[in-house]
Amino acid sequence: MLRRTFTAILALGLVLAACAPAPSGEVEDLQGQLATAQAALVAAQQAGGDVAALEGQIEDLQSQLEAAQAQPTAAPIEEAAKWCSDVNIVFFPGGPEGGVFAVNVYNGAVQAEKDLGPTVQYVWSDWDPQKMIQQFQEVAAIRPDGIAVMGHPGDEAFDPLIEAAEANGIIVTSQNTELPNMQAAYSANGFGYVGASNYPAGHALGAEAVRRFDLKTGDLAMVWGLLEQPTRGERTRGVIDALEEAGLTVDYIPIDDATNADPPAGAPTFAAYVSSHPDVKLVVTDHGGLTATAETYMKAAGRTQGEPNIAGFDLSPATITAIRDGWTGLVIDQQEWLQGYLPILQICLTKVYGFSGLAVNTGAGFVDKSNVEFVAPLAEKNIR
Repeated sequence: MLRRTFTAILALGLVLAACAPAPSGEVEDLQGQLATAQAALVAAQQAGGDVAALEGQIEDLQSQLEAAQAQPTAAPIEEAAKWCSDVNIVFFPGGPEGGVFAVNVYNGAVQAEKDLGPTVQYVWSDWDPQKMIQQFQEVAAIRPDGIAVMGHPGDEAFDPLIEAAEANGIIVTSQNTELPNMQAAYSANGFGYVGASNYPAGHALGAEAVRRFDLKTGDLAMVWGLLEQPTRGERTRGVIDALEEAGLTVDYIPIDDATNADPPAGAPTFAAYVSSHPDVKLVVTDHGGLTATAETYMKAAGRTQGEPNIAGFDLSPATITAIRDGWTGLVIDQQEWLQGYLPILQICLTKVYGFSGLAVNTGAGFVDKSNVEFVAPLAEKNIR
């Protein structure tokens, strides 16, 4: 009877041990010793041998195990709150949700939100300066800790609204397009800038296109841009100036509102121009979405690769493919993912630590068929 009872207790102990939470190192060691002794006891019982010593050993191990299990265990370590977790931010990615360029900016901001911990609201504007103004007024009314804006409306339209927001204690910073008046006035309050310097970037692309495509005095170029927008139009102006300085004849075509919001809508405009100007040697698209649509434009116009040469701004999966296949010859990369990440960091640094505004030039590197594979993996993930 004793053997049956002890065997039942042994079996129950093994079941309970299997169901118990993961043990500590000491408890785990004692459980192993106890299991070994219990197995030896069962074997001794079956063989009819002396079990008294084993039973004493088991009782001693059980007492040690109970004492070890009674020791308090450390509470689970909770993940520390992220250092910017109490900050509320409104962020403007600029374009339509999921659109070329804007999605890269958004991805950078989302990564910063995950890394730093703020609560971020995203506002999409279809690259429409008037919509940006209206949306800014709406979000400033809820008084977030900070707002990161695209500067496309320019200082004249934006300054009164930003001044009012600053007076209400809202940190404002900008990305992609500079607001020099506000940056000068409120840098100490955290107003920074992340993006390329527009005029130099445009001028650099124009000059490089002349060199890369071996263009000559008198050659015809078309620049499709945003000259009408204050500050943002400086990039278009830079392209035009560089081409004219090289002796080219330049036709400027403004990007209309429909094409600005939905680049494929510009196919008829492109086709009409190149059909009526068959000698055009270069088309510069001053817009990431239009640059990504170059192959569509060329095919709609019945043109083949290099007739005309295409140069533009910003990388995207479609632009990578167009470069590989020869539809686009030259692109300037302004690393737009950083234009999402760094403004979130800027507001966090200012709100939590009182840092002033940082000015970060996200660069003006050229990408063509010779180096596209280096950046392609990140561009295809909408990071570059």
